[in-house]
Amino acid sequence: MLTARAENLIHGKLDLKDTIKRLVVFAGADVLFAPGLKTAADITTVVKAIAPKPVNVIMGIPGTNFSLHQLEDLGVKRVSLGSSLARAAYGAFFRAAEEIIGSGTFDFANEAKTYAEMNNLFKS
Repeated sequence: MLTARAENLIHGKLDLKDTIKRLVVFAGADVLFAPGLKTAADITTVVKAIAPKPVNVIMGIPGTNFSLHQLEDLGVKRVSLGSSLARAAYGAFFRAAEEIIGSGTFDFANEAKTYAEMNNLFKS
């Protein structure tokens, strides 16, 4: 699968018309991706402008609080997570460390996966 990206939104060029123009040029790709789309209106505009090509969006970045169902309703066909899962894991790690250093407590462990749950993930 070839995914073509128009990255101007994530590089500070907040020009949706230019983004669409760049995506249209890449119409030979299997999926078109404009990282940085944050509003339903912008996503819908891109989906309509490049139809019938599928649109990929990135979630897990600030300002993108859509559910998979909402994205599907907007016409999105593919969702990327980028580094968001790794950043979530690191965020939990740092919150735990800050709790231990700051208050000397270990309440973070109440939200952690159990040892047994983790072992079950790796059973064959």
